[in-house]
Amino acid sequence: MRLLSRIRSLRRPLLEATAHCDLPCGVYDPAQARIEAESIKAIQEKYQANEDPEFRTRALLIKEQRAELVKHHLWVLWTDYFKPPHFEKYPELHDLFNRATKAAGAAGAKGSMDPAKGQELLDLIAQIDKIFWETKQAA
Repeated sequence: MRLLSRIRSLRRPLLEATAHCDLPCGVYDPAQARIEAESIKAIQEKYQANEDPEFRTRALLIKEQRAELVKHHLWVLWTDYFKPPHFEKYPELHDLFNRATKAAGAAGAKGSMDPAKGQELLDLIAQIDKIFWETKQAA
């Protein structure tokens, strides 16, 4: 009888839970995305000023890593922080996040060494930042 109950307990499905943070912490700030985007623009500027192929290769790799971090931080804000009431009050928010994540991606800063692409990304993050802090004041 004990053997049968052991076999049954082994067949039970395991529960899995995931979150962006172990708590979840509730700490959100567009500054994380902005800092990475500032790094992208600085790398793009340094790339333009340097002809060394090894430096340029490293710059490309680091910039692409930073672009992925920007997208991650934006997605966390978009999916975890902002709630339906925010999207009702700021109907442009979905489009703004869509444009910002694309500006961080292959068609934007990740795929370009033009500092203007980095600035476009920073400008979009600044718009998100403004709305973010408005929602924090209202809370």
